[in-house]
Amino acid sequence: MPRGRAGTAGSELAAAPSVRPRLDPRSRQRLPIIREMNASLNHGAEVLVLQHLNDDGPGYLGQWLDGQGVCWQVLCAEAGDAYPASVLGYRGLAVLGGAWSANDDRPSLRQAEALIREADALGIPVIGHCLGGQLMARAFGGRVATLEQPEIGWLPITHNGSEAARAWLGDATDATVYQWHFDSFVELPPGAELLAGSVTCAHQAFALRQHLGMQFHVEITPGKIGAWMAQPGDNYPGAVDRHPASVQSPPAIHAGTATHQPGSEALARSIYESWRSRWPD
Repeated sequence: MPRGRAGTAGSELAAAPSVRPRLDPRSRQRLPIIREMNASLNHGAEVLVLQHLNDDGPGYLGQWLDGQGVCWQVLCAEAGDAYPASVLGYRGLAVLGGAWSANDDRPSLRQAEALIREADALGIPVIGHCLGGQLMARAFGGRVATLEQPEIGWLPITHNGSEAARAWLGDATDATVYQWHFDSFVELPPGAELLAGSVTCAHQAFALRQHLGMQFHVEITPGKIGAWMAQPGDNYPGAVDRHPASVQSPPAIHAGTATHQPGSEALARSIYESWRSRWPD
């Protein structure tokens, strides 16, 4: 679906559950979202990836998992896949982004939050990307709200140099990452440690126990960016005009991809390796 202001997707409908080992993130087919939740469906997979919308797939995360020889499973709510009732048996949980708002009244979002809390109780590390990070914040008692300025494009973040920030994000305090969000976790969960921020968005990453919530898209690939820019949504042109400091034009995004994609993938590898080091035996 076109990307735009969070919370603009179609309504959820009941459908028969299905499991898809991979979903092409470039797919534009819009299928109903189901309310039924299956029991644990891991079928031997080590990692469960929760995908919300067809156009926001695993991207570089999937490439990294394949490169590590990890058996993983992705379930996409918009494609009609049921999120499982439990994450028991998995070693890691990854939650992707999407153009919905974390505050939307959608059964799949509430189930994602329930799985995040269960993963915490079971000692399973959770990593959240954009909307996924917002759902983590909500699941653990934080708050998500719309920002005064959205962030879209290749934009700088700075981490605070703490031990946790270096462990998750590396020794370099500055990075340029890909953003596409109107909302953010404006209040962190109790006990969470803020790791990074930006001029526009003070909360870019937080750590809580073995988990990492991010506001940015470290899983981004040129293919995902191309698909999003082909259908950026009705809110994007106005956002470029109103917020030139934090919303980049298509030419700026294109140029930034050529410049910053290698650094984004290097940061992603560091983050994913830190996440994997926390997986239970």
